[in-house]
Amino acid sequence: MAVRAAVLPAIGAPLEITGIELPDPGPGQVRVRLAAAGVCHSDLSLSNGTMRVPVPAVLGHEGAGTVVAVGEGVTHVAPGAPVVLNWAPSCGACHACALGEVWLCADALAGAAGVHARTSDGTELHPGLNVAAFAEETVVAASCVLPLPDGVPLTDAALLGCAVLTGYGAVHHSARVRRGETVAVFGAGGVGLATLQAARIAGASRIIAVDVSPEKEELARAAGATDYVLASDATAREIRGLTGRQGVDVAVECVGRAVSIRAAWDSTRRGGRTTVVGIGGKDQEVTFNALEIFHWGRTLSGCVYGNTDPARDVPVLAEHVREGRLDLSVLVTERIGLEGIPAAFENMLAGKGGRALVVF
Repeated sequence: MAVRAAVLPAIGAPLEITGIELPDPGPGQVRVRLAAAGVCHSDLSLSNGTMRVPVPAVLGHEGAGTVVAVGEGVTHVAPGAPVVLNWAPSCGACHACALGEVWLCADALAGAAGVHARTSDGTELHPGLNVAAFAEETVVAASCVLPLPDGVPLTDAALLGCAVLTGYGAVHHSARVRRGETVAVFGAGGVGLATLQAARIAGASRIIAVDVSPEKEELARAAGATDYVLASDATAREIRGLTGRQGVDVAVECVGRAVSIRAAWDSTRRGGRTTVVGIGGKDQEVTFNALEIFHWGRTLSGCVYGNTDPARDVPVLAEHVREGRLDLSVLVTERIGLEGIPAAFENMLAGKGGRALVVF
């Protein structure tokens, strides 16, 4: 069956909106009609080679939709069911999964090497980060499909699949923010805005948003920021000034650049926690000296997919949405159609892009 999709023909090449031939679901597979997909910097990292995936590929790893058909052996969802896509399903058998660290599953991205669909001339296409959500429909492994709990609008639910899980998990599972603690969030993009909301939900007493753009202050405050700092060489000093010269208990870096990682570290109090969520390139090197590591007693940790278990955490996030504690609309600055994805990517490349949601 032919559907339209955004295809990455090669690393560094522009996305192309084109028709693809999508097969029927086989055993253990599910076909989903997309309602929406989020456009975020992880897709940009795939397109520019920061994260390696086989190409040509259909990108898009954050989506929600309705089940159209299921293959043999699929029992947890049925046609007509609303679902959220999970781009990093755990295998349940590797060393990380045995430790309960499913977000580090060794085989989570194994599906990205498979053949997902074909172009009209027969060229094989891969499924980006497993789910190929930049398309009208997709066929995925059953493990990539999570039932959507009641009370969450299907279109907005797309954001649960990556940005919200990552931001929520960074606060609740990685940094483990406690009520009354102070938090700084570096980067007010989709993940950063989700992180700000998660810090508010956790009961942080002061939440400082940091970004290079003054235009993001209103969104950051709507998400829960009590203070807004424009990123500069003086960022760490400004944050210490807002926290009694101590620094924040927790800093969460959502950008993936050496300068912002270092600023987040410098903004953290002695004995505090710095969590890095942003995906940076190999050229982004951060240096520390041995004395400061000893003296400051800070913890620096990476954070993959928010250290979350989507099957466990999506229902928790849905409850926050139903109770009004989590506002998914705050994360979206632009709603576009499939044709708008290439322009959204160009804006991100130029550093001008907001958080776009593709509505099918």
